[in-house]
Amino acid sequence: MGTETKSNSYTGQISTSGGNPKVMKDSLSLVRQTVNQQSQSNQNQYQNDTDNDNHLNSNSKSYSNATKTNQPETNHTEKNISPSTNESKKIIVPFVPIFVEEADVIQGAKELLKVIRPNWDLAHVEFKSFTDGITNKLVGCFHKPTTKLKRSDEKDADDKEQQEPYVPPIKVEDHPAVQEEDKDEDEEEFTANGETDGLPLQYSDNVVLVRVYGNKTDLLIDRKAETQNFLLLHTYGLAPSLYATFKNGLVYEYVPGTTLNTESVLCPEIWPLVARRMAEMHRKVRKNVGDIVGGAASASADAVADAAKPLPMIWTKTQSFLDLVPERFTDAEKHKRVKGTFLPICRLREEFNSLYKYLVALGSPIVFSHNDLLLGNVVYTKCMKTVNFIDYEYADYNFQAFDIGNHFAEMCGVDEVDYTRYPKREFQLQWLRVYLEEYLQRTNIQSEEVDLLYVQVNQFALASHIFWTVWSLLQAEHSTIDFDYVGYAFLRYNEYLARKEEFLSLTAASQKNNK
Repeated sequence: MGTETKSNSYTGQISTSGGNPKVMKDSLSLVRQTVNQQSQSNQNQYQNDTDNDNHLNSNSKSYSNATKTNQPETNHTEKNISPSTNESKKIIVPFVPIFVEEADVIQGAKELLKVIRPNWDLAHVEFKSFTDGITNKLVGCFHKPTTKLKRSDEKDADDKEQQEPYVPPIKVEDHPAVQEEDKDEDEEEFTANGETDGLPLQYSDNVVLVRVYGNKTDLLIDRKAETQNFLLLHTYGLAPSLYATFKNGLVYEYVPGTTLNTESVLCPEIWPLVARRMAEMHRKVRKNVGDIVGGAASASADAVADAAKPLPMIWTKTQSFLDLVPERFTDAEKHKRVKGTFLPICRLREEFNSLYKYLVALGSPIVFSHNDLLLGNVVYTKCMKTVNFIDYEYADYNFQAFDIGNHFAEMCGVDEVDYTRYPKREFQLQWLRVYLEEYLQRTNIQSEEVDLLYVQVNQFALASHIFWTVWSLLQAEHSTIDFDYVGYAFLRYNEYLARKEEFLSLTAASQKNNK
């Protein structure tokens, strides 16, 4: 919900316009030197890294297969991220001292490429502004190197292998709802280096994404934690490569595919992939021991088990958001719209606190969650039969049932919200069974287990509505993006009120037997 892909359909306009970003030029040469020095080191270490990634399952291959040759994964600061093995991986991400203006994202992207892709000829780079979301700005940078011309006196046999291969323009997928009418249904949706031929898809080194944070979003999001989450998930094969950070954004790997919409999310060949992918994240991902319990990295498993569980994101984030909602909005018209329902904000806090007390008693496991799995944050790659999640601004430990319930609520859309699309019980039970098979790593899932999770998920969906209601109120005060945040706050809160009695009255068979 809180990402630039809120309505990200990977569509947009090619552009080469833009103004001049704010650049600390004295530092750029040092950053460029660091990137160049570390690129060769990363090439040498890549094989060793891939040898250590045996914990990834087949649905993770789309990230682990990515071509690494020209991807600098270096920085001024080092992050030790520990996957399920005991061995830590040292990941260094470059920081580029550039501030990119929201109105001049294209020009800012050019300045970034001069540093992190110094070998790219900007004359052969196309910039595609993806559909604006309601938090951040996103631009794709597509490098299209041309054929190296052979001198007439060169020998064909000897020099053929020495020529730089032609890389045709990379096709950027459109949202399924806006595909060209004459498109062949069997046409490959993405080509890397121009060919697929049924082979595993390789991500292209000739594409990067530049994301520019929205105004005042640092009030909503811990950007340092977001970067750490990005790196953490990458070590598990659950996130693309992070190429660099800059003063107000990230540069990262392009994920080929189409983002989901309200129709495709229900397709029988897609939704099981989403269920398994989420279960994989919930089952596998763990932060460093020190990050979780504040102890040493060598702490024993028993010590970890006995340590206090991390506070769920839904509690900490909602409370911090509530603290930031103003009692009087700067815009008089907005204040007039919200004051009757949402102000004073203590009323909404009391509503949330009461709901949270009830939800905690449900006993939903605390797992590392995405927490923002709207349809635009799920990318489906048809030729690989995989889905990947993108954007980790809100990723953190949270209740398992919240992550699922939030995703179900997001199936109703964002730009055109229709809560009659909320998934019916039969669909949810099928989805949850597939999820539990992956999460519990067994096929003999009992109906009682599915039924219990069904109750928890729908009741936690209520918390999702309150969370994004408060988020919307904050955005209404601070965001410069043209979106009716106040209207969206009312949509979410009205749905919460409409579903509250229905969802809280749900009871699983196992719960009835215990009464």
